[in-house]
Amino acid sequence: MSHAIKQWAKDDRPREKLLLKGSAALSDAELIAILIHHGTREKSAVQLGREILQLAQNNIVKLSKLSINEIMKIKGIGEAKAIAIIAALELGTRRDMLSEKRLIIQSSKDIAELLRHQFRFKKQEMFAVVFLNRSNRVNHIEIISEGGITGTIADPRVILKKALDYEAVNIILCHNHPSGSLNPSKADEALTQKVKLAAQYFDIKVLDHIIVSEEGYYSFADTGLL
Repeated sequence: MSHAIKQWAKDDRPREKLLLKGSAALSDAELIAILIHHGTREKSAVQLGREILQLAQNNIVKLSKLSINEIMKIKGIGEAKAIAIIAALELGTRRDMLSEKRLIIQSSKDIAELLRHQFRFKKQEMFAVVFLNRSNRVNHIEIISEGGITGTIADPRVILKKALDYEAVNIILCHNHPSGSLNPSKADEALTQKVKLAAQYFDIKVLDHIIVSEEGYYSFADTGLL
């Protein structure tokens, strides 16, 4: 027997429920069911949604860290359905970032919380720059480079060109450590000083370099490395 959503009783259809009661009324499994559209002959879309969540230990954050191939391990989830789930989670991350975009940075904690939100789903190391105006309001946040699990490389020339493009007066360098370690490497320290020195020629100040992981954050400014 087919388990297409259109064949369910009206009150059991996630899309109908969303229209009647709003998205907040739906469970995580029901929201995933809408994304994957229909189930299989053996399982409904909601049942598949529950299995996908179980794969991530019923944790949306962990689900966001799964790859397309990992999600496809669920029988009945093909590439198209897995892509839809990954795309929806990425949109949620970007929405959260945009909602924070006009934040005024007053401390290392402010930027660390913003960055942990951006990087928490990432398995690879990523290097980003926060571009600030004279009032330390966030003008733009951009990922400059992405690396493997062990590291990434950021080009100071690219950073400064973008700082000029976004008319930044101050910038904050930031990257994540997927390993969980918060200790800066010698390469991290060298890059920070290199960008800081180059930025001075353009009257741009490097306010901080933040390293984030699921364990917390490390601030170069707070520890006197700037």
